[in-house]
Amino acid sequence: MDKPLALKMAPKTLSEVIGQKHLLGEDKVLSNLVKNKKIFSMILYGKPGIGKTSIACAIVNELGIKYRFLNATINTKKDLDIVIEEAKMYDGLILIMDEIHRLNKDKQDVLLPQLESGLITLIGMTTSNPYHAINPAIRSRCQLFELQELSTEDIVEGLHKAVQHPDLSGIKITDEGINYIAKVAGNDLRFAYNLLEVCYYATFDKVITVEKIKTINNKPVFFSDKNGDGHYDVLSGFQKSIRGSDVDAALHYLARLIAEGDLDSIYRRMSVIAYEDIGLANPAIGPRVDAAINACLRLGLPEARIVLGTIVVEMALSPKSNTAHVALDKALDDIYKGNVGSIPAHIKTDSPLYKYPHDYKGSYVKQQYLPDAIKNKKYYAPKDIGYEVNFKKTYENLNKLKENN
Repeated sequence: MDKPLALKMAPKTLSEVIGQKHLLGEDKVLSNLVKNKKIFSMILYGKPGIGKTSIACAIVNELGIKYRFLNATINTKKDLDIVIEEAKMYDGLILIMDEIHRLNKDKQDVLLPQLESGLITLIGMTTSNPYHAINPAIRSRCQLFELQELSTEDIVEGLHKAVQHPDLSGIKITDEGINYIAKVAGNDLRFAYNLLEVCYYATFDKVITVEKIKTINNKPVFFSDKNGDGHYDVLSGFQKSIRGSDVDAALHYLARLIAEGDLDSIYRRMSVIAYEDIGLANPAIGPRVDAAINACLRLGLPEARIVLGTIVVEMALSPKSNTAHVALDKALDDIYKGNVGSIPAHIKTDSPLYKYPHDYKGSYVKQQYLPDAIKNKKYYAPKDIGYEVNFKKTYENLNKLKENN
């Protein structure tokens, strides 16, 4: 079988790599390592199609060092043993390992001593955050380099190079067509190459128009890793945008989550936000979010997006208060530190000394509820915002009654 264009476009040297100038530009770290003919174990991490494999292969090609390529998911412990024996024969080699975060314990136990001794130099690649997904023992023996997302200009640069490849002889494509492919490819250069190649062979006259591209693919690439860090970054962006009252950003991240089809994560996160970030400033938001979730469960997509858009706008523009759970955390901190004391006798079960507040004017009577050790403790610090203004007024009035009676 003929290799796909994306593989044929793989750079032979670091200078041919598209993007990643923070690592590969003039006097940058990876460029200097190669110039100095010295390489260390490293992990390259970032989204798919942005150059991890290209950089790894360009490094070993420029250095002229023997290397082997393994995938932590597919290749077995036996495969790793073979690589180690080869490394002993050649007095060292570079191991390029894709999906490094999938390396199980057995393989780690085999690999670690070889990294420690320098027999094997590892270039690991992953789409996951190595600080969370990779075993600390592996991570501590490697330098970590994050690859940045490619810009549309980077993708366009790569496509202009691709149309010069002999495999695409006779291709006719306008700048408008190239820009459109770059747009639907998102940040994935490999996808852009693949789409260009499919368009080339899907036409008889080799003339590629935007209309022709749309018949093949008109949906932008969206990197979705529901079990990975990218997904949780989107959820984080969603919550922090609502917390920061940026309705446009909140809708953007909501749209990403809807595109993933992960409604359950949206429901859980909205439920948390209602109480963690909006709280007493708009106490009605909790039941309203619950009602919106129930409506979404009945409707399903695509209609559920209407409900979600409505409630997220309301949440983003609601006044915000975190005072209730902050107050509870302060109380919990006292508990964990042992700062508790005995429950006052008059509010213990069936105590005849207890004064029933409903028997008094305004349903209030002065009596001590906190233990003696912390009887003057104040956990709650209300904000002067939204509905919480009413709670603040009540709280302050009650404190005055305690002080005056």
